[in-house]
Amino acid sequence: MKNIRNLFVLIFSIILLFVGVQSCSQYPETNTLKLVSNSDRVSKAWKVDNYKINGVDCTSQVFSSVEAYTKDGVYSSQGLTFGGTGTWAFQNNNTEIQITGTSNLTSRTLFILRLEDTQFWYYYMAGTDKKEFHFVRL
Repeated sequence: MKNIRNLFVLIFSIILLFVGVQSCSQYPETNTLKLVSNSDRVSKAWKVDNYKINGVDCTSQVFSSVEAYTKDGVYSSQGLTFGGTGTWAFQNNNTEIQITGTSNLTSRTLFILRLEDTQFWYYYMAGTDKKEFHFVRL
């Protein structure tokens, strides 16, 4: 009987730990357990899956747009208004990415919503417009 109780306590503790780790995600829309560093997760090529301006779907405006981030901090983009090549770096406790030096822009702050192995979501503010991008791994 004591072994069954100990097994129950162990299983219950593992479930609580798993739920606790899941609920402490760094990004508001991310639900996965973090096993890979943020830098490793973002350092990929990404293509636009969805694009919204102030909540209105505008995906057709950037349908073939692609972004790429490398582990050594190089950023490149094609098909976006701030396209070109520049640098990127995490800031504000890894909840934001600062893009600098692209062809049309000195810098832009991306506010991360979701950062997973196959999905990367962020938004940035352009004046009063909230521009939200949902990328999938290329």
